[in-house]
Amino acid sequence: MSGKYTLVCSRNDLASTTISRCLIEKYGFLSNTDSTFYSASYPNIVLHISENNLLYMDNLDEKYPDTFSFIFLSQHRSQANIPALTCHSTGNFGKNTFGGEEKELGICYPWIQKQYLIELNKFKDSVPDYDIIIESTHHGPTSLKKPILFIEIGSTEKQWMDENAANTVCKSLFNVITKAPRFCNKVAVGLGGNHYPMKFNKLLLESEYGIGAIAAKHDLPHLDKLLIEQMIHRNIEKVLYVVVDSKGLGKERSRIIHMIDEIGIEVMKI
Repeated sequence: MSGKYTLVCSRNDLASTTISRCLIEKYGFLSNTDSTFYSASYPNIVLHISENNLLYMDNLDEKYPDTFSFIFLSQHRSQANIPALTCHSTGNFGKNTFGGEEKELGICYPWIQKQYLIELNKFKDSVPDYDIIIESTHHGPTSLKKPILFIEIGSTEKQWMDENAANTVCKSLFNVITKAPRFCNKVAVGLGGNHYPMKFNKLLLESEYGIGAIAAKHDLPHLDKLLIEQMIHRNIEKVLYVVVDSKGLGKERSRIIHMIDEIGIEVMKI
């Protein structure tokens, strides 16, 4: 299995601009067209820089038909304004307030997310002020035909312009996407917990599991059997498990467990 990756940045996103500058200056990406950049050192990686909002880029398939996976490099916002380096899959369990289609999930590639998180944690001493954490599945784009991962720097302008954080993101990511792509030993989807699901984060770092889509507690009321099946199948790795935050399902618990039983997939509680 070989892979060609498309890194997607936006000039309208400050963190994305900082990261793309790092890629141009330190990784040798040169403009081929107004929006497409190539590096002689990394023939399996393309850099796409757009003027558009990253959340609405559902139209990249035709431009990059040979792409193995789209990796979006973005700024992250949070109410607490905590410095954070995050990553997550895309999708809308309910309405499409921030891009993509309603009740549609982007395709996942759990191995990339797992390996990126592991690499990022190797360099955590380089970014001591930052939390390193995955997020639950949210926002667009959702309709691309290849796997999508969002990699983000948050949560204020100070962090978005932090070249050290951008360098650490690039170094961690390139340690993953310059290797031959692989699959995780075990792959699950996640249900429950907060938007920043610490239990799932720990599972990725300390076990052989990769995790695809994650529906946080606040998204569980939207879940129906078709969405759970979409979580399982919108994935290039075979999902054989549902990992449930046993204290994070709230009042949806019995309804969710009943649907999982009907689908007939193995449940692991954490």
